[in-house]
Amino acid sequence: MKISSSVFILFFLFIVKVQSQNYELGKVTIAELEEKMHPKDSSASAAILFKKGRTFFTHSPSAGFVSNNVYEIKIKIYKKGGLSWANQKVPYYVGYDGLNDDTVKFSDAVTYNLENGVIVKTPLKSEGSFKAKKNKYWNEASITFPNVKEGSIIEFKYILKTEMLVRLPDFDFQFNIPVNYAEYKTEIPEFYIYKTLLIGFNKIENESHLTENKEIYGVTYKVANNTYKAYNIPALFEENYIDNINNYLSSIHNELQGKRLQNMPFIESADPWQDVVNIIYKSESFGNELKEKEFLAEDVERLVTNVESQKEKLDIIFNFLQNKMNWNGEKGYHTDKGVIKAYKDQIGNVAEINFILINMLKIAGIEANPVLVSTIENGIPVYPTKTGFNYVIASAEIDGKQILLDAAHKLASPDILPLNLLNWKGRLIKKDGTSQEIDLIPVNLSKEYTNVLVKMDDSGKMNGKARIQRANYEAYGFRVENDNKNEETYLEKLEEELGNLKISDYKIENKKTNLAEPVLETFSFTAENQSEIINDKIFLNPLLFLTKTKNPFNQEKRVLPIYFGYPSEEEIIINLEIPAGYKIESMPKPIQISSENKEIVFVLDIVNVDDRIQISCSKVIKNSVFEADQYNGLKNLYQKMLANQNEKIVLKRI
Repeated sequence: MKISSSVFILFFLFIVKVQSQNYELGKVTIAELEEKMHPKDSSASAAILFKKGRTFFTHSPSAGFVSNNVYEIKIKIYKKGGLSWANQKVPYYVGYDGLNDDTVKFSDAVTYNLENGVIVKTPLKSEGSFKAKKNKYWNEASITFPNVKEGSIIEFKYILKTEMLVRLPDFDFQFNIPVNYAEYKTEIPEFYIYKTLLIGFNKIENESHLTENKEIYGVTYKVANNTYKAYNIPALFEENYIDNINNYLSSIHNELQGKRLQNMPFIESADPWQDVVNIIYKSESFGNELKEKEFLAEDVERLVTNVESQKEKLDIIFNFLQNKMNWNGEKGYHTDKGVIKAYKDQIGNVAEINFILINMLKIAGIEANPVLVSTIENGIPVYPTKTGFNYVIASAEIDGKQILLDAAHKLASPDILPLNLLNWKGRLIKKDGTSQEIDLIPVNLSKEYTNVLVKMDDSGKMNGKARIQRANYEAYGFRVENDNKNEETYLEKLEEELGNLKISDYKIENKKTNLAEPVLETFSFTAENQSEIINDKIFLNPLLFLTKTKNPFNQEKRVLPIYFGYPSEEEIIINLEIPAGYKIESMPKPIQISSENKEIVFVLDIVNVDDRIQISCSKVIKNSVFEADQYNGLKNLYQKMLANQNEKIVLKRI
């Protein structure tokens, strides 16, 4: 039978496609090595050709069931920027109470290159494999591939074994490079019931079935099999106004919901937070350290004698400890050398400093407790877990109101935490084993007020005075950003940001002292380029050198939520004296625009009074986070704000 050429071509393409979708280690092709760029993302420096994971349980008389997590990964390097993928690191936990440490073992690590049309394999040797202790709770296994360059393909396998079954290791489908194919299989004995949570915005296919009975020590049981697959997952990139991009990567999380013993009803796990809290509080480096108060009594008595107000006591103790203690940079919620030695040395980790604060507040008669926190860079703890938190602060309760405190940071103040702690919710825990969620995102507006008095002459030159006041998180952010800058360097940058005006008589208050008070800047200025003269007319922007010109939201589409950090209010008031011999020909009309739900409101009001123009502009952002489906609305709103700010005031010579 004669086969037409078109049928033959289709058949050939089918064979090529099947071969290109071979998701097995060791099956590297010349076509893959010759590929110069990713077919769907030409900007990609590398791509994961496939990532496969499998979680299955084994049993031993000593340890019981153990979770085995096997991963196989194949990566193509396209550009120099992708060479970092030749260094692979896998953290594993070693801080259990009553369980053996996790273990990680790499294997089948090979680099492939194309040399003179021939595929050359370079296996990983033992000197390219490392294990390191990161801290008392975590170790890290790593490998460094040999002979990796642009065009290389690397592949490897590793197995993570753990006796911790409360939560299975997360499986990530998405990274900052494209993923052609990802597959994750779980094989879980019917005794364990897990709650599965899918994170991210990509389509993940799922198939489920039960296997035939298996047997262990004469007991037969079934295994629940789940297979998750995803194709052509795009890289996820950093965007403006984002907290931690890893919170939005497509991934799968499995948390133990309960157990079902054979021929017995389902047993739901006890309150998981209570389990976590009890374990944490019972540890010597946590609960015991919160009992160490006697060595602090003398100092507390000296500080707050004759002070009746609890709020005043709190402020005095907080300021004293903040100035006395120095943070060594170590995070976590366990002490290292203990609160007594840390206090003596005047240096300690976060837990030691904030535990001392809690103990001092308690001596002063103020209810105080620790609050577990996950910093923004650590991600959001989706499930109750000891390892989901990496920081601890203090909470004090006065007149029914909770005040959050972090004495480890020199620029923080009561209820003003470091910005990387404003991460969803914390977990307040008490010694009786109870706990509760604490909102970390502020609800009060952080304000920035700018007041400008300016006089303009007929050449367009402006002279004036400015006053800028920043409160709460606006003040904190300013202090952090400019903490180590000298005044000369700061003023050079400020002059540049404000359109190259010249600043004189600069003064600042509360930059490094009185941290609970607003930061206040005052200065005089001269500006020669804030207006345009054409014939007998002068054109200028209503907000002068404070005019915004760029929309921070310039993408066509947005995948991730928009994160502002905290609610804020910005207000600008300008009193402009127009030059003698000129009158106002036209001004922008007053306007108020807002988002659909009124969570962002922009107002610009312009009034002419005799020879003066009074401009009042405010922008209020009432929420910290906006969902991605609100992006187009925000983008359009900001575009309207910019357009309105850039409408001209026109002055005409009389």
